[in-house]
Amino acid sequence: MISKNDNLKNFIKGLSAVTIYFTVSIFQSLPFTLMHINTNNLPNIVKILYTLSIEILIIFSIYLIFKKEIHAAIKDLKKNHLTYFKKYFKYYIIGLIVMMACNILIQQLGGGISENESTIRDEFKIFPIYVYISAVLLAPILEEFVFRLSFKAIFKNNYMYIIASGLVFGFLHLLGMKIDNLFPLYLLSYCSSGISFAYMMAKSNNIFVSTGFHFMHNGLIMALQIFLLIFT
Repeated sequence: MISKNDNLKNFIKGLSAVTIYFTVSIFQSLPFTLMHINTNNLPNIVKILYTLSIEILIIFSIYLIFKKEIHAAIKDLKKNHLTYFKKYFKYYIIGLIVMMACNILIQQLGGGISENESTIRDEFKIFPIYVYISAVLLAPILEEFVFRLSFKAIFKNNYMYIIASGLVFGFLHLLGMKIDNLFPLYLLSYCSSGISFAYMMAKSNNIFVSTGFHFMHNGLIMALQIFLLIFT
C-alpha cells in the first residue's frame, strides 16, 4: 500500500521531470542569445552536437530523479522481457493500425503529412546520421521518460494517466500545425501510439516495456525513410 507521503514524493518527482523537460526545451537557445550569437550562422555540426547534448542532458536529469525506479525496471526486464513482448505486442499493433488508418483517411481527404513528419524527412535527407541517432536512439528514451514514466508519477488513476499521456504526446508532435477539419485525425494518428505506450506502462509498471516498443516503432519508420531515400 502506497502512503500519501509516497504519493506526494512521486508527484513531485514527476512534476520536476516534466518541468525540466519543458524548461530546457523552451530555453535551449538561451545561452546563444546571452552571448549574442546568431544560431543561423553556426555550422550545422555545432547545432547538431548542441541539440544532441541537450537531449542527453534531459535524459540524464530525469534518470537521476527516477534512478531507483529505472534500475528496478532494468532488473525486471532482464527476467521478463520475452513475457512482456508476447503480452504487449498486440497493443502495439492496435496502436499502429489506428495510426495507419488515420493516415490513409487523411490522404483520402486531401491532407498531407504533418509538419513534424515533413521536418524529419527534410532533415533526414541532409543529416541522416543525426536524425537516426536522435529519432531511433534518444527520442524513445526521452519521450518515454517524460510522457510515460514522469506522467505515471503524477497521475495515480490509470485512465487519467493514459489519456493525459497520449494527448500531450500527440499535441506536442503537432505544434505549429494549423487546426482545421483534419486536425482530429492527425491528433488521433499520433495519440494512438502514445496511448498504446502508456497502456503498456500502466499495466507492466516497467518503463522499458514501452521504451522497447518505441525503439522498434521509430526504427521501422527510419527504415522506411531510408528505403524511400534510396529508391525514390
